[in-house]
Amino acid sequence: MHNTTNIILQSKPMKILNLYACLGGNRYKWNEVKEDIEVTAVELDPELARLYQERFPNDTVIIADAHQYLLDHYQEFDFIWSSPPCPTHSRARYWSVGANGKNPVYPDMKLYQEIILMQHHFKGKYVIENVIAYYEPMFNPKKRGRHLYWTNFNLPNKISRKFSMQGSNSNKEFQRLSKFHDYDFRKYKGEQSKTKIARNLVDYEAGRTIFETVLGIVNNNNVNQINIFDAV
Repeated sequence: MHNTTNIILQSKPMKILNLYACLGGNRYKWNEVKEDIEVTAVELDPELARLYQERFPNDTVIIADAHQYLLDHYQEFDFIWSSPPCPTHSRARYWSVGANGKNPVYPDMKLYQEIILMQHHFKGKYVIENVIAYYEPMFNPKKRGRHLYWTNFNLPNKISRKFSMQGSNSNKEFQRLSKFHDYDFRKYKGEQSKTKIARNLVDYEAGRTIFETVLGIVNNNNVNQINIFDAV
């Protein structure tokens, strides 16, 4: 008679790369969706990196060029979120040309370099997020609210809350942004504008919804999805 040994297979934690991490607006609710995750966050601003680590003590935080880090390490992860710098693509920058002596600038093509890399070489799931561009963007992004998303899976039609930056002075806007993001931006002691950081931070509900979608945890109100393990 043969002895039978029951083998319990334990799944490995999901390895996530969070690029241009800022204060982790996108990452804020991920542990409510899935506990066993290992997040590596890459942020160039040391002060933002310090505050991110304070906010997410279990994440690995690396102060480095996120663009280069992606190229060097993308194969190590299951899910990648990238939010490359948006100013050169934004309509606000375009509309400002000619005002206060501002001249046109080249769009930062690192955005599209990352999209091409992910599309052709990455085997997991990815999100690359940016603002709505002043020009016709390449590679057919999905428009949701004030943002564009390049992904290799379907997105729900609604992923984030609405925040209006009109109808209030700068001080009230800053207070409303702090409440909206559930974060006290006065903690930041670096060189960047606190208001700009608050404006650019990803809505945590968008981060949660997209992560739920990646994991196949789809609300009945959402469109049909492709599971993380399905082919695209």
